[in-house]
Amino acid sequence: MKFLRTFFSALAFVAALNSMPVSANELPLSEKVWNGQETVPQNGLPDGKIAVSKSANGQEVAAWYGSPTTRYRHGILGDAVEAGSLHVEYRGGRHFQFRLPNSQVFEDRTPRIVDLDGDGRPEIVTIRTYQSAGASVAIFGVRNDQLVELASTEAIGRSNRWLNIAGIRDYAERGSLQIAYVETPHIGGTLYFVEWNGNRLQPIASIYGTSNHEIGSREQDLSADMDYDNDGHMDLVVPSIDRRALRVFGFSGRQLAELEMVSLPSPVARRANMDQPQKAGCVHFELKNRSMFEFCRP
Repeated sequence: MKFLRTFFSALAFVAALNSMPVSANELPLSEKVWNGQETVPQNGLPDGKIAVSKSANGQEVAAWYGSPTTRYRHGILGDAVEAGSLHVEYRGGRHFQFRLPNSQVFEDRTPRIVDLDGDGRPEIVTIRTYQSAGASVAIFGVRNDQLVELASTEAIGRSNRWLNIAGIRDYAERGSLQIAYVETPHIGGTLYFVEWNGNRLQPIASIYGTSNHEIGSREQDLSADMDYDNDGHMDLVVPSIDRRALRVFGFSGRQLAELEMVSLPSPVARRANMDQPQKAGCVHFELKNRSMFEFCRP
């Protein structure tokens, strides 16, 4: 019994060490970040960005990945540098970090900030990868003055297997948010919709034959939300497995359905950043041939 108490005490110490708060004076964010003028984190990923969001109560929060490491040499996002830590900072408040063990990395570029459970506190949605079991979706949040892991999907189950998040909305009209992601977008891409339940992110629907990433590319934004059937709820536009078509998915009742598929003259490269105001009910994609494709609901 003494051995077990010592063992579990050690585990608790490691968990606390991984999520311990850090003085804002050690890793301060400049006002340029909060004003939208600076997005690349100091001592963060070379290709990473800082996500900034404002909560329902007006509190501003930022999140980014740090502790660059080459301990997982998959290189799915264009290089072998991944993140070993997640950082969260409140404007005018405290800074928190969560350090992963050496058996894991964040195989991602920019975290996503969203209030998943509607309690007014932001959660951070990440792609966390295990050295021996591949990627998973993991959500984190500040609880009791610590940044902690709140829930995750099961890892894919094999090293060098990745997933890419496609969107976060109430696609299923269930009164809660679902996280949509494509598992193995380069080798058979299955689109999953998952919901937060306890310490798990549980699948509610899936469909085969999609891709929202080109292997080796830093561009992860290849999908889009739109109300395709004009029923007041968002649907999800995701490229086909070869990225030569756009597929539109929505829920009818509680069943996932494909609403449309449109062929493209060239594979999808990224979401297009349009300088001019976009037409209502339309989304734009840049294709590999550098042309722009406007996709609108009927």
